[in-house]
Amino acid sequence: KMGVDVMRWLYAGQNPEHNLLFGYGIADEVRKKVITLWNTYYFFVTYANLDKFNPNDIKVKDSDYTILDKWISSKMNEFIHQSRNYYENFEVYKLMQESSIILDHLSNWYIRRNRRRFWKSENDNDKNAAYLTLYNVLINYIKIMAPVIPFISEEIYRNLSNETESIHLSKFPEYNKSNTDFKVIKEIDDIINIVNLSRSARNKANIK
Repeated sequence: KMGVDVMRWLYAGQNPEHNLLFGYGIADEVRKKVITLWNTYYFFVTYANLDKFNPNDIKVKDSDYTILDKWISSKMNEFIHQSRNYYENFEVYKLMQESSIILDHLSNWYIRRNRRRFWKSENDNDKNAAYLTLYNVLINYIKIMAPVIPFISEEIYRNLSNETESIHLSKFPEYNKSNTDFKVIKEIDDIINIVNLSRSARNKANIK
């Protein structure tokens, strides 16, 4: 009834120092996150197939990447660094907290604000940069999450990559500090915080 990956996500997100929170209601909240991941993947696949996108055939210059491309790539690079530490220190519940945040950033901030780049008819460098950014972020995300959600990650990996081996035999993503633009992270994160505070104030004032 609950689903294997949903149950694993639910358990992995629990701090073992506290009482276990378990139930179908909580599982429904977790399922929303799994669905968000699938919808993000489905969005990419739908438009990538239409444009016959192949990451191995695309050459993109640094100048083609937008500030949002650099932001989500930098966030993912830092997530790689954090996740390795969480796994090694047996703090998977902290990993799950971070995974939810970056999934929200990917779905509700990066994709929503870049949809027109994917929708436009011409396959220019700007569109290719968006495709390549989303592709790399998705691949790294599911590689990190594979131990927790093994089945959906395997399904996505087999379809996105040209690898014949399982995702569970692939190497863990490598962290490179030089790939993180901390200035861009701060700028975009500040904007997100401002928007969230504005929404909170608007809700308190009952303004639509």
